[in-house]
Amino acid sequence: MATLAAAVLGFFVITLDATIVNVALPSIRDALGGGIIGLQWVVDGYTLMFAALLLSAGALSDRIGARRAFAGGLVLFVIASMACGLAPSLPALVAARVAQGIGAAVTMPTSMALVRHAFPDPARRARAVGVWAMGGAVAAAAGPVLGGLLSLVSWRMIFWINLPVGVLTLLLLARAPHSPTRPAPFDWIGQVTGILAMGGLTYGAIEAGAAGFTAPRVLVALGVAVVALAAFVTAQAKVAHPMVPLELFRSATVVIATGIGFAFMVGFYGLPFLFSLYFQQQHGLSALAAGIAFLPMMLLSACLTPFAARIAERTGPRVPIMAGLALIAAGSVALALVPGSVPVWVTALLLIPVGLAGPLVMPPTTALLLEHVPAHRTGTAGGVFNTSRQIGGALAVAVFGALISAPAGFEYGLRVSLALAAAVALAAALVASRMATTQRDT
Repeated sequence: MATLAAAVLGFFVITLDATIVNVALPSIRDALGGGIIGLQWVVDGYTLMFAALLLSAGALSDRIGARRAFAGGLVLFVIASMACGLAPSLPALVAARVAQGIGAAVTMPTSMALVRHAFPDPARRARAVGVWAMGGAVAAAAGPVLGGLLSLVSWRMIFWINLPVGVLTLLLLARAPHSPTRPAPFDWIGQVTGILAMGGLTYGAIEAGAAGFTAPRVLVALGVAVVALAAFVTAQAKVAHPMVPLELFRSATVVIATGIGFAFMVGFYGLPFLFSLYFQQQHGLSALAAGIAFLPMMLLSACLTPFAARIAERTGPRVPIMAGLALIAAGSVALALVPGSVPVWVTALLLIPVGLAGPLVMPPTTALLLEHVPAHRTGTAGGVFNTSRQIGGALAVAVFGALISAPAGFEYGLRVSLALAAAVALAAALVASRMATTQRDT
């Protein structure tokens, strides 16, 4: 139980740090300056390193053991949180957020690996994954309101709250048994090219929002990403001990799960970013009031999460996953169609379907992924899965941020962003419909 508790709290604190920041963005801008691009980097500086290093972190977890890697990542995360709270300027805050992202990148896949090693039985593991997912759901529910409350004192408090949670997690981890290791040489070519590919893609997408896709720095970043990705795939096929063995992707389940993770985060991460700014800039709400507006969405998500494993057991994973993605699409379309003059409470209610998608999609997708990979590849598979999720979130913030800051205006950009989120979710739902065949094949 100590292992599961540590994994849950680790997932909780890194999810909290992503959701708690959104409602504090205007307060950060007032204190440190910077426009929409600066605020995007406060969010995506964290996400950039998170996405870029997840593959490396997953491979590290398999080699040195999930318990040791989890502890190292969490210690770095806590130290970086202290630096965020003390940041004297926006560049310093972004730099500290980058360091947070490195720690979070190590913590996320290793928390999944801890659960996999502690629960070898598939049925018990599915329930444990549901509890693990509860950590993220509670963080998502608490983040906006807690961020608003703490911002009344100081926006710096949203980072300092990570300290006691991190310390408690480390104390629980000390009681967990040692994780198995798989000593093997590090694939340095894979490490470097993977980081360059993920980092170049995310950086290019973020900067494209400010400078356009034809800007030299954007073209260079995307070019680096393409070349690095080609080098990465080539290296993984040839080296003796690849960071991400390509046979992992021979499982259609792994491929579909990574696609679902990407699509899910476009809506579940991108929409709170949009509406945090919408509530405060378009409706003039305070940070606390904006956080409260997210409360129905997040609370119902948290309430449904404990039942996610039982729903998947009765119906199979395909049904709740498709239903959740359909809810994201339906909620996004409804939000895009209502006029901007509707009361805030109407918007808050229309966000509920997006919140309900979380427990319907992520726990069964995660459990399915863990069931279809060997135990010694759990960290690597977790890294691949969470890389797809973080890229989805980072690209959503980058693209949506560019749209709402375009000359056409905030409301037009909001509606186009919502249409994109709906289209991505529907495409993923169609792919998920192939899961029944995929399960038999794997």
